[in-house]
Amino acid sequence: MSTETAAPVVSPAKASAQDAIKSNLREYGLIIALIAIMLFFQFTTSGILFKPVNLTNLVLQNSYIVVMALGMLLVIVAGHIDLSVGAVAGFVGAAAAVLMVDYGFNPFLAAAICIALGAVIGGAQGYFVAYMKIPSFIVTLAGMLVFKGLLLWLLGGRSLGPFPTEFQMLSAGFIPDVIGPWTIVAPTPNAAGNPTPGTGIVLHATTMIIGILIVALMLWFALKSRRDRESHGYEAEPFGFFIAKNVVLAGIILFLMYKFASYKGLPNVLIVMGVLIAGFVFLTKRMTFGRRIYAMGGNIKAAALSGINTERLTFYIFSIMGALAGLAGLIYAARLNQATPKAGAGMELDVIAAVFVGGASAMGGVGEVAGAVIGAFIMGVMNNGMGIMGINIDWQQVIKGLVLLGAVAFDLYNKKKA
Repeated sequence: MSTETAAPVVSPAKASAQDAIKSNLREYGLIIALIAIMLFFQFTTSGILFKPVNLTNLVLQNSYIVVMALGMLLVIVAGHIDLSVGAVAGFVGAAAAVLMVDYGFNPFLAAAICIALGAVIGGAQGYFVAYMKIPSFIVTLAGMLVFKGLLLWLLGGRSLGPFPTEFQMLSAGFIPDVIGPWTIVAPTPNAAGNPTPGTGIVLHATTMIIGILIVALMLWFALKSRRDRESHGYEAEPFGFFIAKNVVLAGIILFLMYKFASYKGLPNVLIVMGVLIAGFVFLTKRMTFGRRIYAMGGNIKAAALSGINTERLTFYIFSIMGALAGLAGLIYAARLNQATPKAGAGMELDVIAAVFVGGASAMGGVGEVAGAVIGAFIMGVMNNGMGIMGINIDWQQVIKGLVLLGAVAFDLYNKKKA
């Protein structure tokens, strides 16, 4: 008598829904993790985390990390590493200070020169990696030491500032409200009939309009992508799940925009970040240059045999990383309103951690822009939340190290499982 049992029958619709949920959990797992971490710190900080001023500070504090994480993503996907980004950022910020404060350069001209300087530095390091075949770990470790020394030499042990107001606006300014404020709730009058400070809700209208436009574009592109898949005969996720997913994402965007609008609006540096993020998403997903980076990181020998000039590609990647490190150095200096001898110290660790926490593989060939950005904000929220809670810096470093180790271990586990 046979003891075999029949396999359970799963309807195609149910299987499709299960596959969609699993696929989207993998895709949006980082967003879910970021939301969970933010909710945790919102509870443990008694509601401080989601206050508009704190969310704005969170963006300002992590802007230079996000900027460098975009370049570091390309470096790591290509199978390399760059340990010099913090030192380069500090050195370029100091160079900008010398140009503007000591020599009176126009802030915009000084910024352009310094970003070009960062690109040259990155290109020089890329040359040694690509054409001299020196491992990137060694080249950029040497670069870290060199530019830390040059930073100390350039400033002579002093802090140099303040900067012109136009330069400070890079990291301390907000977009103007060209529409005019929206009064949602009028301020409460006091006994004398005058508005009580801190009461009422007045929104930065331009910020809210931008948020609504972003949500509209997001939904339009999502619908277009779904229709394109269906028109080409590919299976699309269940419509109900598609609607729920996009409603949640739209709600998160509008909530954050509301918080920014209830303070001073969108910071200038957030606009810079948004433009860079959109550019790098286009570069990695739509351009041949981006596809070649992933091919090289997956198998450099196969990429070379297929006709990809891996040396030139590596040179370009490090040049881009250097330019972004220069921009990050300008943002950091503008935020402090001075260049300091300790600028950039430890930045490279936060940048590398952000990319790995965001899902990039230590073996190369795997990683996404969205993951790197979310990884940067995961580390930033942890720093911010633990700081508000009063956790000592030593334990903060321990926790961040464990999170990084766990993220890389999880990536390797998934690779073995696959």
